[in-house]
Amino acid sequence: MKMDFDRSFSKTMRSEGGYSNRKNDVGGETIWGISRVYHPDWGGWMIVDALKQKPGKFPPDKFPDGLFVLVKAFYKRMFWDRILGDLLTDQRLADEMFDTAVNMGVHRAALFLQQALNALNRDQALYPDLVEDGLMGGKTLEALKALPFRDYDVLLKILNVLQGAHYIEFMRKSPVQEENARGWFARVEIGKS
Repeated sequence: MKMDFDRSFSKTMRSEGGYSNRKNDVGGETIWGISRVYHPDWGGWMIVDALKQKPGKFPPDKFPDGLFVLVKAFYKRMFWDRILGDLLTDQRLADEMFDTAVNMGVHRAALFLQQALNALNRDQALYPDLVEDGLMGGKTLEALKALPFRDYDVLLKILNVLQGAHYIEFMRKSPVQEENARGWFARVEIGKS
């Protein structure tokens, strides 16, 4: 069964919001979570910059629909396709992996999945330990398919624990990021989804 990108995208967009340009945000100027610092060549920036030149309020109450089409295509290409979202084995897992990839990067999302799968392989009785390299590939998908479905609630808890621990460590290294704590931890869900 193919996972539903639209569901994962809609869920993540509730956290990403619209336009932001906060001084202490390491991503700098963002629109629906797309950072100009990390993605300066994204085509939507031309539309944003053109809107800034128009008279009136910026950001506008409503952005052009064409901009959101570019946003959605960007997220599919840069995150969903790279985490192999269509090939994941559970929609809750697809939602979690996509959101983590968007917020922390594809590499970290894949690394967290590999760490979680290694913790659940019953000392390699279910499948061999994975190399924790942060690369989504065939061996990670094979291990995921070998994991009993009854273990998926625990898998999701481990992924969220790793995510939360990363946020805490990041804020320890850069206390100015503590202003993001509430928004970041709103993404951490411990328990059934």
